[in-house]
Amino acid sequence: SFAYFTIKDRLPQILTRVIDTLHRHKNEFFEEHGEKGVEAEKRAISFLSKLRNELQTDKPVTPLEDELPDAALWNQYLDYQRNLPTGNGEPSWFQSPWLYVECYMYRRIHAALAQNPPINNFDVFKEGKAQNFFESQEAVIALCTYFQELLKNIKDLDEKQLQEELLKLLQVSLWGNKCDLSFSAGEDSSQKSSPLQSLENMVPYILVNDMEKVWSLLVNAKQNRTERSNVRVDIILDNAGFELVSDLVLADFLLSSKLADEVYFHGKSIPWYVSDTTKHDFNWTIKQLGSANHMWMSRCGINWEGNLKKGVWVFRDHMFWTLPHDFSSMSEVAPDLYAELQKSNLLLFKGDLNYRKLTGDRKWEFSVPFHQALNKFHPAPLCSLRTLKSDTQVGLKPGQGEQIQASEPDWMVSGKYGVVQFDAGL
Repeated sequence: SFAYFTIKDRLPQILTRVIDTLHRHKNEFFEEHGEKGVEAEKRAISFLSKLRNELQTDKPVTPLEDELPDAALWNQYLDYQRNLPTGNGEPSWFQSPWLYVECYMYRRIHAALAQNPPINNFDVFKEGKAQNFFESQEAVIALCTYFQELLKNIKDLDEKQLQEELLKLLQVSLWGNKCDLSFSAGEDSSQKSSPLQSLENMVPYILVNDMEKVWSLLVNAKQNRTERSNVRVDIILDNAGFELVSDLVLADFLLSSKLADEVYFHGKSIPWYVSDTTKHDFNWTIKQLGSANHMWMSRCGINWEGNLKKGVWVFRDHMFWTLPHDFSSMSEVAPDLYAELQKSNLLLFKGDLNYRKLTGDRKWEFSVPFHQALNKFHPAPLCSLRTLKSDTQVGLKPGQGEQIQASEPDWMVSGKYGVVQFDAGL
């Protein structure tokens, strides 16, 4: 399966890059922290080399030994994996669910640094995320320019035109999800060209297209809004870099078109899956745009800084997003987060990992309804914007998946296809 190749080839590559990154920063650690920094770097590298060896030789997954706040939950989850009736007792790297061991690897990378002050706040993926952002400059400029031009006459757009613009920006946000560094094991995955020009040609590759349902939901929410109730959209973020910019533009459009009154962004509390967005990445991106010497880029950045100050944009991170659990256990494991999401009118889940966690990362029949695969996870109406990079997919028409499979065996993992998949909830 694709899972096997991911664990066998891609994850060791990612670990090797992490080790190289630490090596390369040795002088910087010395300049900042003296011998202590160099010692910490050595310890972290030795921890990671050991981890890589465990992975490559299919050793059992070991309990976490750090004191971080989520360690107990991880160790409980390991016990749960040990006691699965379908398992073989001791979970190991190649004998366990892909979602679990992949998340576990990133948690161990985090531990390698967190346990080794004074370099405990170093994000080993930060450079790659910044590089992805800078290499996507042309696309970022094109998108910011398009959006600022759109804002000039947004007040004059009729309902049909507003709908067209929403669908366009949903698609930009969807295809922005192609820029994923964990998928390319850290290789260049930047967005080079303007994403707006190719949208028409990409429509046939959207296998489930519920964009109209998203539009209807937002229009109804807007019409039924009272003085006391704001329309709130939550975006559960995926990658930093170009994808994040496409999400921020979508969020700004929702506010500017009055389809939403507030947008909550949910990011990761620790560096995760190479290019996932942390609070630092979120703030850094908006600062970069604000100080850019391109008029429309800086206009976007300055406006977005303003949205955060006014409180109409809110960034949140929560430990649950970096646990191995799928979302059907959120109400039990993180009832506070579940209750927070229940306040939303619409949840937009970005990317492949969120899709895997929404559907329990199972090998479903393609035609199983999305609602069923969500396994009672319904805090609010939700929509997944995802390009396919792993072999789980539900909600297709009978025969649709098999038909593509016949001509394109790797259709589920190539990132060429996408879904905008909606579930109204209860």
